[in-house]
Amino acid sequence: MNRKTFFICGLTGWCMEILFTSFATLLQGDFRLTGRTSVWMFPIYGMAAVIGPIYKKIEHWPVLGRGILYACGITATEFISGSILKLFSACPWDYSDSLLHINGVVRLDYFPFWVAAGLVFERLLCYMEEKQSSLA
Repeated sequence: MNRKTFFICGLTGWCMEILFTSFATLLQGDFRLTGRTSVWMFPIYGMAAVIGPIYKKIEHWPVLGRGILYACGITATEFISGSILKLFSACPWDYSDSLLHINGVVRLDYFPFWVAAGLVFERLLCYMEEKQSSLA
C-alpha cells in the first residue's frame, strides 16, 4: 500500500459516504440531499488500499466471494476503529438505535453495502494499477 492509493481510497470513501448519507436523507423526505462525513473517516477509508494486494491473491474467486471477504474486513475495521474512537468520545457514528448493531459501532444490516463498497474499491484499485502499468 502506498500513499497515493491510501489517499485515493480515503477520498473515494468520503465521496461514497456523502452520497450514501445524502440518499438516506431523501428516504426521510429531505429533498436537500445533505450528506455528511467526518475527518476521522479519511484514514479509515484509506485503509481500503489493502484490497489491491488482497485482490491479487483472490482474483480467481467469484465476485460475490471477493465482495463478502472485503465486507468482512470492512466490518472488522469499522468495529475496531469505532471502538477505539468511542474510547475518546470521537466516534462519528452511533448505531445504537439500530436493531442489528454490535456495541453501536457496527450495523449488520449494512453488510450488503460493504460488499458493494469493497467491490468498488477493488475496481478502482485495479484501474489505478492498469493505468500505472500502461505508463511504465
